[in-house]
Amino acid sequence: MNKKSDDLEQQSDVSNLKEKSDAKRNLTGWVARICSVIAIAMSLYHLYSSGISMLSSIQHKAIHVAFAMVLTFFIYPAGKKNEHKVPWYDFIIIGIAIFTGSYLVINYLDIVAMAGKPSNMSLVLGGITILMILEATRRTMGWPLVIVAVVALLYAGYGHLIPGALGHREYTWARIIEHMFLTGEGIYGVAIYVTSTYVFIFILMGALLGETGGAQSFIDMAFSMTGKYRGGPAKAAVVGSGLMGTISGSSFANVAGTGTFTIPLMKSIGYKPEFAGGVEAAASSGGQIMPPIMGAAAFIMAEMTGTPYGKLIYHAMIPAVLYYISVFLMVDLRAAKLNLRGLTKAELPVIRDILRRGGLLLLAPLSIFVMLIIGYSPIKASFSAVVIVFIVSMLRKETRLSWKGWAIALEKGAYGSLGVIAACGVAGLIVGSVTLTGLGLKFADLIVTMSAGNLYLALFLTMIAAIIMGMGMPTTALYIILGSMVAPALIKLNVPVIAAHLFIFYYGCMASVTPPVALSSYLAAAIAKADATKTAINGLKLASAAFILPFIFAISPELLLIDTTPINAIFIFITALIGIFGMASALEGYIFVRINMSTRLVLAALSICLLLPGYWTDIFGMIGIASISIYEFRKARMRPVMDGE
Repeated sequence: MNKKSDDLEQQSDVSNLKEKSDAKRNLTGWVARICSVIAIAMSLYHLYSSGISMLSSIQHKAIHVAFAMVLTFFIYPAGKKNEHKVPWYDFIIIGIAIFTGSYLVINYLDIVAMAGKPSNMSLVLGGITILMILEATRRTMGWPLVIVAVVALLYAGYGHLIPGALGHREYTWARIIEHMFLTGEGIYGVAIYVTSTYVFIFILMGALLGETGGAQSFIDMAFSMTGKYRGGPAKAAVVGSGLMGTISGSSFANVAGTGTFTIPLMKSIGYKPEFAGGVEAAASSGGQIMPPIMGAAAFIMAEMTGTPYGKLIYHAMIPAVLYYISVFLMVDLRAAKLNLRGLTKAELPVIRDILRRGGLLLLAPLSIFVMLIIGYSPIKASFSAVVIVFIVSMLRKETRLSWKGWAIALEKGAYGSLGVIAACGVAGLIVGSVTLTGLGLKFADLIVTMSAGNLYLALFLTMIAAIIMGMGMPTTALYIILGSMVAPALIKLNVPVIAAHLFIFYYGCMASVTPPVALSSYLAAAIAKADATKTAINGLKLASAAFILPFIFAISPELLLIDTTPINAIFIFITALIGIFGMASALEGYIFVRINMSTRLVLAALSICLLLPGYWTDIFGMIGIASISIYEFRKARMRPVMDGE
């Protein structure tokens, strides 16, 4: 088969996987033009709201959800039929979405005044909105999250029939609909507030960077910095995907955006397809945990924990850096083991050209980090970043967009938000059921009881719950649900609030590389033309640090810079770094030379000693790993002499 045929087959594989997870209508004619106008209007409305003036919370969230529902039913079909046209029933749903949004905007004062005594119109529209949100989520995210939400609603309606501790008082369906539709505990709760205020603007900024070339500058910068070293393309994939992840917040979008470029390069220098795909999947998944922009769930975490977002990224920084160091180390060790080269100077982008062409666009994400650290709100930081992209892009011909280019970017920003908004709306139904019935406290008590107060067991049970639920739903929805149900259990066992919520967040992020439902790994496998299962296993191995680090910072919150001194924080960082080095070497079977299985097992045990809290375990682990490293280094130095003999 020739190269052109290979490329066509690869594109087909990628397209097929994208269609399974993101099947959109291919609209044409006047319907497509109307849809584009609505998408652009949605982006412009959110820019106006974040930067100039915002309506009351109820009105703003109602408009936000109405825009999302209208666009969702325009571009996402109910099934495989009607992929090129909008059927009559979707037009009816679109009309209902517009009417519902208008009703809440116009009558919001009456709704507030009638709290506890909703009108029949409010209840009817509330019931329809619940069904509409469920269907929108099914179309954009699939069945798993919808099923969980339906079970939660049925529990709210019929849980009073359950005997024992899991039962609750009886609620009428009118009371349930009111709670979900007319209060801040249901659909229009914290999650939708966050997506409507600054998450949308962050997504829009990512779309603008993509159109102006700022996103490509991230990738080129990564290749320029790391490409010349052994295994350079893989290291560039780690750095580039991490940087891209900070602005996209989506591991799947990261793989699709950078993987088509990095994976073929990794294969070209000698990495096996399964490993190349695993590198891209692990690096892209880590983008959600890397400040300054950690995906929608992190912004919701700031609201749920009452922690300023600038402080949250301060706490999250060290574990995220350790994660990427771990992936980087494993890539380097694999390159050393296979004796792989880097790229030649001619193959690398010139950093001077990158900075001249699109370097100023990098100021946008940098400005977010600076503004959040010095105390500006995420709303102001995100709006300022968009303004910076607009101004800076005009300074050079290469980045300057036409009116059509800006329109396309505004469209893409709106379309990119739909899945997040739908998931947050349905997550609001689940959280609303939890708060109405008191299930969160009962679930927390259940975990404490099952673990018999043992923190390690409670953390393990929480990890299992997060991984299982994360296989079927997006990170944002998973975090919202477990943050309200499970985090209180960890907090009861004296885990700091930030550590408890980050613990859940990490495992939600890693669901995309956790078999059997490892969507990012499967997309990477399609791009690499590799075995999907082997790629998922490689991705899981490369992301192993993300499965260990949460236990460390839950038990030793000093790693999150909580209640610690700078000296102690540095010591914990160094010991964790040595432990990660030891674990990476054990998993790859290489330190200066290939190491046998018994040495790998000893290294793994020593690494765990370093990753567990305790002065003596740290000393034992460091001495052990240092001794093995010195021994293997001397053996590597002696090998050329022995080979010469």
